[in-house]
Amino acid sequence: MPKALPRLRSLREFLREHRRFFLLWTLLAFAFRIVFLLKFNLLTDDSFVYGDIAKNWLVHHIYGLSGEFGPEATYIRMPGYPFFLATIWRVTGLEHYHAVMMVQIVIDVVTCFLIADLARRLVSERAAKAAFLLSALCPFFANYAAVALTETLSIFFAAWAMDATVAALDEPARHGRWALCGLGLAGGILIRPDGGMLLAVICGYLLFRWFAAPRELRRRLVAGGVLAAVAALAPLIPWTIRNWRVMHLFQPLTPFYANMPNEFVARGFLRWVRTWMVDYSSVEDVFFHVDGSSVDVDDVPRRAFDNPQQLQQTIDAFAAYDDNGNRSTPEIDSQFAALARERIEAHPFRYYVELPFLRAADLWLRPRTEILPIDSHWWRYRRDPGDFAKALALAIINLFYLVLASIALVKGRIRYAALFIFFVLVRTAFMAWMPNPEPRYMLECYPAVLAMAGGFFTNSDGAK
Repeated sequence: MPKALPRLRSLREFLREHRRFFLLWTLLAFAFRIVFLLKFNLLTDDSFVYGDIAKNWLVHHIYGLSGEFGPEATYIRMPGYPFFLATIWRVTGLEHYHAVMMVQIVIDVVTCFLIADLARRLVSERAAKAAFLLSALCPFFANYAAVALTETLSIFFAAWAMDATVAALDEPARHGRWALCGLGLAGGILIRPDGGMLLAVICGYLLFRWFAAPRELRRRLVAGGVLAAVAALAPLIPWTIRNWRVMHLFQPLTPFYANMPNEFVARGFLRWVRTWMVDYSSVEDVFFHVDGSSVDVDDVPRRAFDNPQQLQQTIDAFAAYDDNGNRSTPEIDSQFAALARERIEAHPFRYYVELPFLRAADLWLRPRTEILPIDSHWWRYRRDPGDFAKALALAIINLFYLVLASIALVKGRIRYAALFIFFVLVRTAFMAWMPNPEPRYMLECYPAVLAMAGGFFTNSDGAK
């Protein structure tokens, strides 16, 4: 069982004692994020999808996307981020994305405090200060705070839920802490459906602890877990009812492929992509182009073809796709499905083990340049030495966080370590099985990574 920390003070007392430290680094955290806002602010296609839903929700009172004949109801995005946009735009005016980014900067700095408190509970006060410093200067957090996407809020709610979970585990009789955990989980799920993975992990961890706990603690763990789960899932009830009434489907979350009921999903293409995709650069080169844009077969890596016949079949399939106005059809998709079936039958180990492992490595170790003005093929030194140097610096920073966290884990400095290891493994396994390895989807793990990294800077006995 995790040992309790000695003399754990309230967060308010801790911040008051170290107010100069936190004031200085808070100001630097804001300055760091403002630099990203001024130099690297970005609106993506997804930003405009969320923005369109928020605008129609405000103006037409319809949760939907703009169509030829006006707003059309949708359920392809969870309501959390559109609600966030709509709340801000009600004050600032429609499509004021810079206001959104400024609010995200504030939320991101609050996340740094949550990570510090998590490190304080897991390791020590000294670890909390180190974790705050690492979070305040984390370029990945700062980068996404200046982008109109869900990452900043997803990270915030993940940090909230983790911190509240550890607090509840330390004092399982305090129901308010379990409720706070559930509210953090609810926020994460309403922002993106994959936020539910943390709920599943927490419930699994509580079950694991239940088997080794005495009877009284068992009762408290069950009561706390149920309370957290109810608080996490209750906000989905109105969303589910709305989808049943408007879309005539039982849909508590968004559809797995984020598609409308009658929208064609190219499952054969997705399965074929999964037989060779390992790197985010291929996501940009190929995956993001289907449907709607042409695909240059030269951008498809050679590992996608086991023989010349597969290469020709792939060329033919993309030629048919181009001839159809860059749109997939069931007939075209069946060509990719046949290719996928042939490749999987010939190399099942590659499909089920080797490629997911390589995608997992890419998710964790690539430089995270996906929304920076840096070539996603960052390793091409001769083409652009500057981009290579920037990407290498980001890769080193990322590896620095992971190494510090790993050392703290190996040295046994992290309480409830199994909870965070379980979360990392579950999220990595799920995202590595997806055909599109986008590193941003691992950032929900980084509150735990940075909190554990703070443990590197403390003594093994948890001293201040």
